[in-house]
Amino acid sequence: MNLNKIINQRFSVRKYKTEPVEDDKLELILEAGRMAPSAANYQPWFFIVVRQPDNLKKLHSLYQRDWIKSAPIIIIACADHSQSWKRSSDGKDSAEIDLAIAVDHMTLQATELGLGTCWICNFDVTPCSELFKLPTDIEPVALLPIGYPDVKLPNKKRKPLKEIVRWEEF
Repeated sequence: MNLNKIINQRFSVRKYKTEPVEDDKLELILEAGRMAPSAANYQPWFFIVVRQPDNLKKLHSLYQRDWIKSAPIIIIACADHSQSWKRSSDGKDSAEIDLAIAVDHMTLQATELGLGTCWICNFDVTPCSELFKLPTDIEPVALLPIGYPDVKLPNKKRKPLKEIVRWEEF
């Protein structure tokens, strides 16, 4: 599959088959996140792989949607603010940007492997930190369910380029 095809095939999957994700595929997904670029190459991220039923139930309690219960794996994507690059002009912390790039790499790798994902940012962060014993500098930014899709690729709605691209100035 070429990159453009992978990008067009990726969508937010909200229903997964019961079959487990193979360890070798999970490793490739995690490796894609590891290889993502980051500001100053600081790599300010951690990925907590959750696949044990008791721990998955903890995550289900943080995001109250039934569909997530069908995902056999959920990765907690965390930003490490103690390890991130900060812009000198205004102190902008790159941790969440860097993590977003890494998670995007993971979603694309999953798509290439025939797996589905769904970026979730709408979850209870404080209990997540407590339940999974995160240090204070580590922020859980997103949940990434992974599994074999049990739905078809929907029609993607995107703005045309002419609405979002400006040339030379706004």
